[in-house]
Amino acid sequence: MLPSKVQQLVQLLARLPGVGDKTAQRFALFLAASEMDTARALGDALHAMADGIGSCARCGHIAEVSGPDTPPCCDICGDNKRDSTRLCVVARIQDLLSIERSNAFRGHYFVLGRLLSPLEGVGAEELPVDALKLRIDGADPPVTEVLIATPPSVDGEATALLIAQELAPLDVQVSRLASGVPHGGDLEFADPITISRAIAGRRGMD
Repeated sequence: MLPSKVQQLVQLLARLPGVGDKTAQRFALFLAASEMDTARALGDALHAMADGIGSCARCGHIAEVSGPDTPPCCDICGDNKRDSTRLCVVARIQDLLSIERSNAFRGHYFVLGRLLSPLEGVGAEELPVDALKLRIDGADPPVTEVLIATPPSVDGEATALLIAQELAPLDVQVSRLASGVPHGGDLEFADPITISRAIAGRRGMD
C-alpha cells in the first residue's frame, strides 16, 4: 500500500532503538508528506555523519574524523584542562553524556560499549579490558583513580567486579558509584543531581 522507497525507509527506521513498526511508519509518512527539503537535509546530515564520524581512539566516545591518517579524538580527550589522572569507565556513550551533564566529573572516560552478560553471550573476552589496561599503563601523567560507573544492575555489577579484579595488579585506586542511582536503573535516565551525589559519594571496591 506504500511505494517501495517509503517501505524501505520504514524498515530502516524500525531498526532504531525504541522505534517500532508503527512509529517508523509514522516518521516515514511525515517525511514523505512534508516538504522534500526536510528529507534532503536529513539525508545530507546522515551522509555527513557516516563519512565524518568515528570512535575516539583513546576512549571510544563519538569523534569527528579529521583525516585518513589521523586517529579520531573526541573533544573530551582533546581538552587539556581536564584532570587526566582520573578515568571514568562507562558502559555506553549515553552514560558518558549523563555524567557530563551532572558537571561532577572533570576527568577522562573509557567506553566499554557493552556489559558482561552471559545470558546474551557476552563474556569477559568481549569486553575491551586489555585496551583499558593499556590506556592506564600508557597514561602520562599516570592515572591514579578509575571510577567504574556501570549501571547498578546485575550485569553492571558483574562488569564492575570483573574490571576491579583486572585492575587490581595495577597501581591505581578503583572506586564505584555510591548509592543514589536506583538498582536496576540506567544512568541515561538519571537526573544530574542524582548522578552528582553518586559521584561525590563514590567508594572503593574491596
